[in-house]
Amino acid sequence: METIWFLLIAVLWTGYFVLEGFDFGVGILMPFVARDEAQRRTVVQTIGPVWDGNEVWLLVAGGATFAAFPEWYATLFSGFYLPLFLILLALILRGVALEYRNKSDSQKGWDRAFFWGSLGPAVLWGVAFANIVAGVPLDADHEYTGTLFTLLNPFALLGGVATLLLFASHGAVFLALRTTGELRERARKIARVLGPLTIVVAAAFLVLLGSDKPAYWVITGVAAVALVASLLATVRGRDGWAFTGSALAIVGLVAALFTSLFPNVMPALDPANSLTITNAASSPYTLTVMTWVAVIFTPIVLIYQGWTYWVFRRRLTGA
Repeated sequence: METIWFLLIAVLWTGYFVLEGFDFGVGILMPFVARDEAQRRTVVQTIGPVWDGNEVWLLVAGGATFAAFPEWYATLFSGFYLPLFLILLALILRGVALEYRNKSDSQKGWDRAFFWGSLGPAVLWGVAFANIVAGVPLDADHEYTGTLFTLLNPFALLGGVATLLLFASHGAVFLALRTTGELRERARKIARVLGPLTIVVAAAFLVLLGSDKPAYWVITGVAAVALVASLLATVRGRDGWAFTGSALAIVGLVAALFTSLFPNVMPALDPANSLTITNAASSPYTLTVMTWVAVIFTPIVLIYQGWTYWVFRRRLTGA
């Protein structure tokens, strides 16, 4: 059951980064693709019906971690308190900006909030996950003994740059897929510029992380191929395939991270102090009850969210 829930949590994080990733990208790129208020409104409308539903994946991932692996949750949220607090603050800021920008006489302040509320999490999620997979200082009681500056190491910052570029590229191909005219052309141009940078930085991050598991390198190769395919599809104007490739690259990145992590959930610099799926898990009864709840309600959520995307699938035209 512990392995099953480790895999389910990996799936939840994958869904979150694929869906929220283009939300972050849209927010980051809006100042660069929109030239006037009509175009900025169109950019916001591309994610307007779905962004809050995309954040549900984060809530469920956090809740599942708390219930299935309480030791992991406790160590993670105490040791990474400040970065996670900043992410939460940025997400709140972004949500408020999206809700209130059309209710205000001046949108400039809300647009800045939308930008920074998207940029911050795009970087900090990469920093956080890079530290999780690389290992952090934990004592025998599984308590984090480092500082904020321990988390801001070069490898973690590389992870932050990798996720920033990956989400920005994902947002660019999403905008190209959902808009027409000038907005689409600017988005495609940005995607063509960001694509090679994303490939290089993401590849460097995954190679430096490394693993002795053959599956890790297979997944890493798939992610690299997906990024290259996304770039080629963008050059050829195949927006749907470009978005598919970008999404598969994010799936590959998250899958590689969790493959590297298993069977740990929070590796320590001293392996004897690491949290694993065994010593961090809840009781078998708790995991069994959670499994039945997931089996019943997960298909309902997926069907509803899929229906939402189907309803709002048409391209938007900026004035």
